[in-house]
Amino acid sequence: MRFVTVAILAGVMCAASATAAATYVRAGRLVDVVAGTVLTDQLITIDKGRIVSVAPFKSAPTDGAVTDWSRYMVLPGLIDMHVHLADYETSNNVAEPLLHSAAETVLIGVANARKTLNAGFTTVHNVGNYRAYIDIALRDAINAGTVAGPRMNTVGAYLTAPGGGGEVTGLAPDVMVPADMRVGVVTDANDMGIKARNLFQHGADSLKFIATGAVLAIGAEPGQLELTEAEMRAGVAEAVRAGSYATAHAHGAEGVKAAIRSGVRSVEHASLIDDEGIALAKAKGVWLVMDIYDGDYIEKVGTRDGWPADYLRKNRETTDIQRAQFTKAVRAGVKMAYGTDAGVYPHGDNAKQFAYMVRYGMTPMAAIQSATVNAAELLGWSKDVGAVAPGRYADMVAVEGDALANIAVLEHVSGVIKGGERVR
Repeated sequence: MRFVTVAILAGVMCAASATAAATYVRAGRLVDVVAGTVLTDQLITIDKGRIVSVAPFKSAPTDGAVTDWSRYMVLPGLIDMHVHLADYETSNNVAEPLLHSAAETVLIGVANARKTLNAGFTTVHNVGNYRAYIDIALRDAINAGTVAGPRMNTVGAYLTAPGGGGEVTGLAPDVMVPADMRVGVVTDANDMGIKARNLFQHGADSLKFIATGAVLAIGAEPGQLELTEAEMRAGVAEAVRAGSYATAHAHGAEGVKAAIRSGVRSVEHASLIDDEGIALAKAKGVWLVMDIYDGDYIEKVGTRDGWPADYLRKNRETTDIQRAQFTKAVRAGVKMAYGTDAGVYPHGDNAKQFAYMVRYGMTPMAAIQSATVNAAELLGWSKDVGAVAPGRYADMVAVEGDALANIAVLEHVSGVIKGGERVR
């Protein structure tokens, strides 16, 4: 009987402790991205890093700390579906990746992760780095609490053709590129399967194909198909086997369609997508992640800093077309997710693309949804992120002003909470 009494008392104490551990956020205006509405004066209850409830505010709780965001608009933590945290930012030197050790690159990744988190982006899809597996190490350090940063879905390395858009190119022919920068170079469908399997075995969350040439690579044209449909199918098969998915970098129209037919879940850039590609993406339910801010940054900074002439030419040939096709895709009802290609421009400026998405056809609410509930769906993480809702992680941002009246307020967040912890 004494043992039972002690056990009951212990249970009561644990329950009281769990209750005492609860914290709260009072939101003056809360963007409900699932319903597409804004709620006023809401109390968000948080326990063990997750949201327990969202309800109208009645009185201040006395059993836990309250973050008073009553004068702010509160949104879910933002999601950027196309970043490169674990690498150096683009410069005028094509050999930049070779100038830094793996250790240096990890450290710059730590700094980039912090900037991204402080900007209100609490989750990212890190879609590649030249040195393999650095993003996986960064993800694990963030998850362990060793460093601060967003939740990361990682790809480990680019899966690319020899000399393709995922390689370090533009070097003298006798310069040897380190082996850890060529982990994802594939020569045929069989090799794709082997390399894709290897990435998952080393901890990658998803795969990234370089289906076409890249704007910011020497010797590759954006419209040129670099991976075959058969090669991408082999990679998709490995992703499915691992319970994951693949995305494809594809600028050219034929590359976009080949990637969609191969079974990818999303296409990055889609700069030169044609009407047939838009219709195919809509029919197949494939997401487009179009980085329509980059063009202006590359033109301004690339011209100022003397980036390679090929970079600037290809940027000019794709920017306006990409934006026009973005508008078409939005009107066609294609599924769209927010992705910026941060790393081409400075990390932490991720929110600058919102205004471009509104300018080129999205409503402010749709743009916000692309970076929250929609991006979470694309990741397959809807149970955990993407909305301020019971059961999901308590990831939130606060902004002054009304993001639905002026989307640019998202460029200057006033507060960030990740997993119930105030990080800014």
